[in-house]
Amino acid sequence: MNRYVTAERALRAAAPHELLGAVRRVLVEQYGAESVELLMADYGLTVLQPVSELPYTVEPVSVHNSVVGRAFGAQEPVVESASHGRVRVHLPVSVRGDRLGVLSVTLPEKGSVQDLLGELSDIAEVLGHEVVVAERDTDIYLQARRKDRLTLAAEMQWQLLPGRSCSRPEYELGAQLEPAYAIFGDNFDWSATADHLMLYVTNGMGEGIEASLLTNLAINALRNARRAGLALDDQAALADQAVYSHYQGRCYLSVLMLDFDLATGRAKVVDAGSPQMLRLRGGTVERVTFEAQLPLGMFEETDYAVQEFRVEPGDRLVFVSDGVHAVADRKGEAYGEIALARAIQATRLLPAAEVPRAVLRELTGHRGRSLPDDDALVVCLDWHGS
Repeated sequence: MNRYVTAERALRAAAPHELLGAVRRVLVEQYGAESVELLMADYGLTVLQPVSELPYTVEPVSVHNSVVGRAFGAQEPVVESASHGRVRVHLPVSVRGDRLGVLSVTLPEKGSVQDLLGELSDIAEVLGHEVVVAERDTDIYLQARRKDRLTLAAEMQWQLLPGRSCSRPEYELGAQLEPAYAIFGDNFDWSATADHLMLYVTNGMGEGIEASLLTNLAINALRNARRAGLALDDQAALADQAVYSHYQGRCYLSVLMLDFDLATGRAKVVDAGSPQMLRLRGGTVERVTFEAQLPLGMFEETDYAVQEFRVEPGDRLVFVSDGVHAVADRKGEAYGEIALARAIQATRLLPAAEVPRAVLRELTGHRGRSLPDDDALVVCLDWHGS
């Protein structure tokens, strides 16, 4: 039995809280590793935090200014020299494009490392899959993602999300919410089949727990309708009824819903509120507008109409909530479409998973203070086509 199979079996057999111990034992016994560390990306995508026991005593590592962060950002193995002829290998831990963290392994000899990178990368990938499964039964990996305590509303919102990025041959997706540790209403959701990608971008209403409860109700109503096989307009109508039935029009939710045909690039759209979509095509950024319809839950039994547009290979779509396009600086000037287009141009060479965080950093500079007054959501979709 080869070493990779041994590692894979050890990970699959390990208890949920013992994944790091299992991969550490295999790498020590089979590859001669001297140390093994798993670092998880925090909710704000600013640091990578080692998985360890509470209370944490190991310092986190910067995502932006470290060798480990370089492996995370590039999603490629990075090799660095260590003392006494040793070498450290930093391997991205990801699941279908969703970037979880980095596995760092110290090995005794530099000469043979290049021959091992393929195997070690495969082990890191298996570890990522096992972490996602293990999170159903243990909090260890979720706790390692937190450099600060989440508010209860933020806890509810992060548990509602599908992930922060994903990729397939036809597309790449990336998304980020701010303030990461105190988000309350904005949200995104996606689901793919062999033929379609459905994407929802939600602009929440209200603050704190009430905003989170409203978004949870609406997203789960949309998922319930989607999983019943209903078309996009019927999904919107049923979610609208669910929200109105509970709140009687006192609270409502803005959402932009899209259903992409992966083979043709044709998309069906229901625009029920304030999230905006901008398209980067051929070096030009422009806002794509649709016929505005009522937010979910504003009135009883609202009918929704589907509109259509088409994406082409090479298109980049960026979706933002009003906490991005409407945020004001100290002088009261809104960020607006021109500044947002400039930010999209400035980040055009970044992969989709990196774009939301980069745009939000630009937004922080405009705002002039680190903490926003409203939720800010950015979703980036790179369309490659079939």
